[in-house]
Amino acid sequence: MYERILVPLDGSKAGEAALPYIAELLTKLASEVKIEIILFQVVSSLTRYIIAGESSIQVPYSEKEVEYIKIMSKQYLENIGESLKSKRTTIKTKVATGNAAQEIIRAADETKADMVAMSTHGRSGLARMTFGSITTKVVQSGNVPTLVVKAPKDSENT
Repeated sequence: MYERILVPLDGSKAGEAALPYIAELLTKLASEVKIEIILFQVVSSLTRYIIAGESSIQVPYSEKEVEYIKIMSKQYLENIGESLKSKRTTIKTKVATGNAAQEIIRAADETKADMVAMSTHGRSGLARMTFGSITTKVVQSGNVPTLVVKAPKDSENT
């Protein structure tokens, strides 16, 4: 039975595509068992580019900026969690920094998740080669079952 579910989110509407399925699953399972949902976000880009004319330089965020990004991520997850609360559901939030796929797999193991539920942007071809597929890496390298929901086409740009 799925009593602890890790839900990685990236802050985009496409990344939230799995949430309606989680809400439906909660409705069906929560009458039988108490469920813990762990909303999780990885801050993976710790640098930004400064562009001047045709030149650019990659500059790391300061510790203060990284902490601010983490606080904003936590607030985002808490807001999402409000929509999933029910009597027999506990919502937790977790923010990490690093490689998204590796951190998701690590969080699933550390939290002893029974399932990871995440969306995929559904990229293919050059876009997939350029951006990689975090979902594919989690499915192939993770240690727990993964529910994958393809984001609707209209949510990919947000």
